[in-house]
Amino acid sequence: MITLLTDFGSSDYFVPAVKGVILSINPDTRIVDITHDVAAQDVHFAAFTLGACYHNFPAGAIHLAVVDPGVGSSRRAIMVEAGGHLFVGPDNGIFSFVYARETGVRVFHITRDEFFRHPVSATFHGRDVFAPVAAHLSRGVKPEEIGEEIGDYIRLEIPRPSLVGQGVVEGHIIHIDHFGNCITNLTEAELEPDNISPATRMYFGGHEISRFGLCFSEAANRNDLFAYPGSAGFWEIALWCDSAAKFVNARCGDEVILDCGLRIADCGLAKE
Repeated sequence: MITLLTDFGSSDYFVPAVKGVILSINPDTRIVDITHDVAAQDVHFAAFTLGACYHNFPAGAIHLAVVDPGVGSSRRAIMVEAGGHLFVGPDNGIFSFVYARETGVRVFHITRDEFFRHPVSATFHGRDVFAPVAAHLSRGVKPEEIGEEIGDYIRLEIPRPSLVGQGVVEGHIIHIDHFGNCITNLTEAELEPDNISPATRMYFGGHEISRFGLCFSEAANRNDLFAYPGSAGFWEIALWCDSAAKFVNARCGDEVILDCGLRIADCGLAKE
């Protein structure tokens, strides 16, 4: 199985060209589209999306991820072996959430051009480098046969929550989905749903959030911001049937302050 995640969209020839190359090498493989609607050149969006879903696929799946503003430059083409999965794409941080989630990660610089489609376009490595490499991996070729293991691969900075006061945690928005829900980097390690007190608050975009729940439907028929633990493992901020991001003009990287309303020892983070 090969999954595809790109910013290619669906109106051009790019996606079918990639699929055609894969099927020419391995006509028996199954191709699954994750999405091709990543905003153009938005590597962080792609990294989050892949990190949120790759582990839902069967072990042995190969994930081809191409959001590649550096195509044609000196940026490296890589393969990643992690968590029983293989990943193929540019060395620009697109696999950062995989690196953060998994242990025993191995990364290989793709160097054996006999596994490429020739001639190699300087503007379409998705078709000419990454697709054929993924297809050869699906036929049983090992990463070691295609490249050399490296340790200096690129990782995006994924902000971690930090304790800034007694029971007060600083977090950030790391993703905004197409509903306008704002995904924070706060997890149940910082705020367990069972430990929410009447004094618990989040502060975000100039707004105080005092309503917390376990699912989106608990925000029904209210026009104020609401927080709940989302399916990707992070606390999300939402607005009932509307865009929380538009409501507060949110951007990735915006600060979120969590006041647990509890003692430090109960808040999930201890001072380092």
